[in-house]
Amino acid sequence: MTLKLCGFSASNYYNKVKLQLLEKGVPFEEELVWTGLKNNPALSERSPLGKVPFIQTPQGVILESSPCSEYIEDAYPANPLIPTDPFAAAQVRHLIVYLDLHLELVARQMYGPIFFGAPAWPQERYDAVRKHLQTNLAAFVKIAKFAPYVAGDTFTLADCAAIVHLPIIASLIKIIYKEDIYADYPHITAYLDAMKNRPHVQTVNADRKTSTAALMEKIASARKPS
Repeated sequence: MTLKLCGFSASNYYNKVKLQLLEKGVPFEEELVWTGLKNNPALSERSPLGKVPFIQTPQGVILESSPCSEYIEDAYPANPLIPTDPFAAAQVRHLIVYLDLHLELVARQMYGPIFFGAPAWPQERYDAVRKHLQTNLAAFVKIAKFAPYVAGDTFTLADCAAIVHLPIIASLIKIIYKEDIYADYPHITAYLDAMKNRPHVQTVNADRKTSTAALMEKIASARKPS
């Protein structure tokens, strides 16, 4: 059985795992599984909380992007994206946790009103999230190396996380404040520009744009009076 990545390409966590698979050269299939649909057994029977991504393996389903990534590294050791040295491996993992929890998850609070048509917030709530992001970003640049990759001189899983999370944070701030959140960190902008040239990143980004357009169409259709 070929490994199957389930979810949709508008999801940055889906894309984190997808980029890992592509960079490692692991054969896999993609199964389109939308969230937010009623009576969706393709999702509910395999992901009880209704979350994506998940992967279908010969042994069964693995939920959540981090366990998916760990399984892929263990099951397909060629072209490793986690260092063998224990300390270096821990450094990669803590960068991923930082990107997921202290940057993306903070920014995610704004997805509803900015991307998905939820009611707009009072301005002070946006301001509080921006301040939180600025504080956490200032800390992140102290632990990330960008030399030239996030964890050092080798492309790792930390880059898979950074490549999908950092641009969406910039987009949110640009939409709300018309400013560049990375203006004081030109090395982040240079890093993201360099990563755009990687063929697999280009594939992920192209698929993301197509999936995002389909997602926006689904949201618009759901809002239309029946």
